[in-house]
Amino acid sequence: MPHPTQLYQHVPESRWPIVYSPRYNITFLGLEKLHPFDAGKWGKVISFLKEEKLLSDSMLVEAREASDEDLLVVHTRRYLNELKWSFAVATITEIPPVIFLPNFLVQRKVLKPLRTQTGGTIMGNGHERDFMGDKRVYIMDVYNRHIYPGDRFAKQAIRRKVELEWGTEDDEYLRRVERNLEKALQEHQPDVVVYNAGTDVLEGDRLGGLSISPQGVVKRDELVFRMVRGHQVPILMVTSGGYQKRTARIIADSILNLYGQGLIGPQSANVSAQNSDTPLLPLEVP
Repeated sequence: MPHPTQLYQHVPESRWPIVYSPRYNITFLGLEKLHPFDAGKWGKVISFLKEEKLLSDSMLVEAREASDEDLLVVHTRRYLNELKWSFAVATITEIPPVIFLPNFLVQRKVLKPLRTQTGGTIMGNGHERDFMGDKRVYIMDVYNRHIYPGDRFAKQAIRRKVELEWGTEDDEYLRRVERNLEKALQEHQPDVVVYNAGTDVLEGDRLGGLSISPQGVVKRDELVFRMVRGHQVPILMVTSGGYQKRTARIIADSILNLYGQGLIGPQSANVSAQNSDTPLLPLEVP
């Protein structure tokens, strides 16, 4: 049943279509350093974009915190109650020392920030299970077929599976993304595309197992935006997973490139689906 929510808000034209909150960045007693994920990468991305003079704080859209009623749309009451136990949170976040913290601190420093953000994993078995059997939702998933989670049940919800081998490199990766995305857009005419733009495909990512260069990630994002916008379909990008410290710089470079190509920003209404001849911005990856 629909319920009143504060998550939706009017966005003035003076602001960028970039949603961010400082609460995305989870920091507490150094515990974030015990997890391979860079829990502060979103703030770093924004800092890089500010350094490049692309935006300022007044141009951002700040995400609002989800209420319990909002969370119950996608979670059970039982699951939310389990989060009142530090042991459960330690298991979910994969940070064992959390088990020793009083739950009121866990709620404030770990769970509260999670109410304002979204993410993903290497194979999107979470949302695939959520939308199992829902014909309104078309899922295309590009992933390393040999690694976690290997969820055979969730795969049944994928309308277009793009399974990759260990060490897949730029040329093959981009070719398969482009070919399958074009077919997906022909098979299904979406009202909106939610693009889970993970950087765990990067070479050197111990969990992803692929060999995509930073330039390949930037080109992938441009390719996806150009094809989707070329079909006059709105697109929402979430930055998702990525387990290396350099991912923040790469995400920022990708956003800069999307702006440079006219794919995001106030002047991005009319976009050709054809590839641009304009070279990508040079990457300065630390």
